[in-house]
Amino acid sequence: MTSRQPHDARDDLRQWLAVQPENFYLADRQLQRLLGRLGLDGSRRAQLERFGAVVAGPLDRAAEVNNRTGNLPRLDRWSGIGDRTEGIDHHPSYHDCGKAIYEDGHVIAAYSADDHRNLHAQAAFYLSSHVGEAGHNCPVACTAGAVKAVAAAGSDALKQRFLPGLLTNIYTDRLDGAQFLTELQGGSDVGANAVVALPDGEAFGTTRWRIHGEKWFCSNADADVILMTARFDPQVRGTRGLGLFLVPRKLDDGSVNHFALRRLKDKLGTRSMPSGEIDFQGAVAYAVGPADQGFATVMTQVISTSRLYNTVGCAGIMRRAYLVARAYADSRRAFGTPIMAFPQVADMIAGMRATSAAVTAGALDLAARLDQLEGRTDDTALAFQRVATNLVKLRSCQHSHRVVLTGIETLGGNGAIESFSILPRLLRDNVVYENWEGTHNVLVAQTVRDFARSRMHEPFFEVLGEALAVGDDAIEAALAPAVAAFERTRTELPGILEEAGRNAGVAALMLRPHCEALADVWFAAALAADVASETDPDRRAAETELLAHFATTHLSATAPSHQAKDRSYAERVARVAALDG
Repeated sequence: MTSRQPHDARDDLRQWLAVQPENFYLADRQLQRLLGRLGLDGSRRAQLERFGAVVAGPLDRAAEVNNRTGNLPRLDRWSGIGDRTEGIDHHPSYHDCGKAIYEDGHVIAAYSADDHRNLHAQAAFYLSSHVGEAGHNCPVACTAGAVKAVAAAGSDALKQRFLPGLLTNIYTDRLDGAQFLTELQGGSDVGANAVVALPDGEAFGTTRWRIHGEKWFCSNADADVILMTARFDPQVRGTRGLGLFLVPRKLDDGSVNHFALRRLKDKLGTRSMPSGEIDFQGAVAYAVGPADQGFATVMTQVISTSRLYNTVGCAGIMRRAYLVARAYADSRRAFGTPIMAFPQVADMIAGMRATSAAVTAGALDLAARLDQLEGRTDDTALAFQRVATNLVKLRSCQHSHRVVLTGIETLGGNGAIESFSILPRLLRDNVVYENWEGTHNVLVAQTVRDFARSRMHEPFFEVLGEALAVGDDAIEAALAPAVAAFERTRTELPGILEEAGRNAGVAALMLRPHCEALADVWFAAALAADVASETDPDRRAAETELLAHFATTHLSATAPSHQAKDRSYAERVARVAALDG
């Protein structure tokens, strides 16, 4: 056999680039099926189809340009004539990204609808996340939290003043949001926060306050609307003493509010979105609801919203990593054959595909359930949503980290090259996602509290158990490892809760593997419901095998490294890896 010439290998790479999707919505059969089954109407699905082409084309190119080292945001605190601006200088490509995400994506305007607004907004976010954070996806989640907090707890005047700007899809007219919670001494220990708020009269139908102190990690540092916590009464310690305040970037006279940007963070990931340290020097602020209810509003309207966005973002990252790696495995040849033909490569691609599909199904199902839940009183559904949102945030970040690393490994040495593919940037962004809105340890500790103090595991198990009953023999056979994992957790949980009465830290250590398993059980159950809606029998059978691969890999009682991998396993992963759409 004659050796191939270098130009032949480059032809493989040209082919790899040529077969990348031109529309991420149309290339995603599962997304289309999910949105139809979950009830999103045809006009909004058509809008998402148009956005899918924008994401794969101009948005993808603009995000790549914006993330180049010389194009990252720069602190620009003063105008040319010495006026204080506390500004950040962005490369034009940053605004190209923003215009596409807000105007073509309707990522925030979706919340203006009366129904399915969370599903629509999260589906758009899933698509935009195919290009990574892109300088705007973290602010999108923060803006959504601002919309929900102001709508739920703000005065009528505060709603009239800020909601129209927050909800518009016109990029140059929009008010984008940020949430500044973290202080140097208070990361996960939010109750240690020390920034203070002092009352300063009335405005917009609520108390006006002045904010003093330092916030340590302020993402979207040049946001128009800042939601932040501050201590409204020095005598009230812990989170009970934290109020929620809206701080506008500019005062009514057009001048910059009373704060100073100290410096921007030099981050590993999400680099084109500016994060900084900010000193508040008597900044004008408005209470969002009663001050003593502030932290409750933060958790129910802001943090829970961001955690679901985080999971959906991880799903988008996984899907893009899979698309890049799958096309590469089909195009790249070694020893005279496409590398997809090698069972080890097929195993990698199959794992990426199955994990991506399961997390996507679980995340968007939760968005649809949130639409059904908002405005209703249903304690069982509320408890399920709270627990599930926290668990999937924890697990989706772990999955997306592994999926992107697997994609990098598929590309070999090329996978580590920033200019070769999007994968290094996706990996760096994912590292930030893992810490955004709660580390894994924080989420497990909160789940221990929810189970031990409020017995939320009871309604959570009730809803999850119902989701595992699909009513199809083949699909339920594929789900068997998930059902077994569910029962293992139910059996062991009483002992863990007993330990929580003695030492909550030890109980969290004991519960953590069960938290990860329960998230995977939910992902499997949501994927099963999705597969069950497939009307083509051949496709349904193929995706049932995809489901079985996810459940076996992540929920079998046997560790993946100890599971039998023989000829039949190789044949299965080859079929899963070859699944199109």
